[in-house]
Amino acid sequence: MIRNLLFAFTASLVVAASASAEIPAAAVWPCPTPPQGSNPAVFPAPRMDWVERVQTSLERTRCKHFDIVFDGDSITDGWQGSGREVWAAHYATRNAVDFGISGDKVEHLLWRLHQGQVDGMDPKLVVMMIGTNNTGRDSADQIAEGIKTASAEYLKRCPHAHLLLLAVFPRAEKATDPARAKIASINKEIASLAGERVTFLDLGPKFLAADGTLPREIMPDFLHPNAAGYKIWADAIQPVVEKYTTVTASAR
Repeated sequence: MIRNLLFAFTASLVVAASASAEIPAAAVWPCPTPPQGSNPAVFPAPRMDWVERVQTSLERTRCKHFDIVFDGDSITDGWQGSGREVWAAHYATRNAVDFGISGDKVEHLLWRLHQGQVDGMDPKLVVMMIGTNNTGRDSADQIAEGIKTASAEYLKRCPHAHLLLLAVFPRAEKATDPARAKIASINKEIASLAGERVTFLDLGPKFLAADGTLPREIMPDFLHPNAAGYKIWADAIQPVVEKYTTVTASAR
C-alpha cells in the first residue's frame, strides 16, 4: 500500500476500513488544502479521481528497477497512446517506465513522489515535463517554482539519476496566443536548473512552423502530439538517452 495511507485517521475509521471490502476513496485518502495565500503548485495534493490508477501503478512497479523514468501529464501519458509505436522503437529495450497521468498539474506529480512512486527504483535517467495544466490557474512564477520543487524532489529520491528536464511544450495554434508567452516565461525560469545533474532541453522550436504556428500535422489539438510529434520528441532526446542508458531489457 502507499505509505501513510491511513495517516491521521481515527481508530474507529481504521476499524471500519478493516471490516469493509471497499471504502470510498474520499474516506481513506485525505485531500489537503493549501494554506491561504500559498503557492498551490508547490503543495503536494492528490487528484481523487485518479487515486486508483496511482495505487495500481505503484503496485505494478514496487520493488522493480527501471533505468529510465518518464513523468508528467497527458502529454507524457500519451507515450502509451499515440506514441506507443515510437516508445516501442526507442525505449522498449531500455528498461523504461512511464508515470505520466492525463490532467496532472505540478502538485499532483509532487504528491505521487511523496507517496513513494520511485523510492528504491534507482533509475539512471528521469525525463520530466510538467506544468501545462497549471497555466489556466497559476502565474508563470508559481508554475516555475513548482517545477523547480518537483525537480529537486526527483534528484533527492533518485540520487544516481540524471534529470532531463524538458521545457513545457508549446500550445495553441498561433504564436500570439497568450498561453505561448506564459509558457515562454516558465521555460526561461526553469532553464536555470541546468547543471551537473540536470539537462534542460527546449524542444518547442522543433514542433513549430517557421512562422511560429503549431501545425495540426504534429499536434492535432494544438496541445497533444500525434505519432509524428512523439517521433520528433524521441529523436530530440535520443543523445541524452544514449548517454545515460544502454539497451538492456524488454518492454515493461
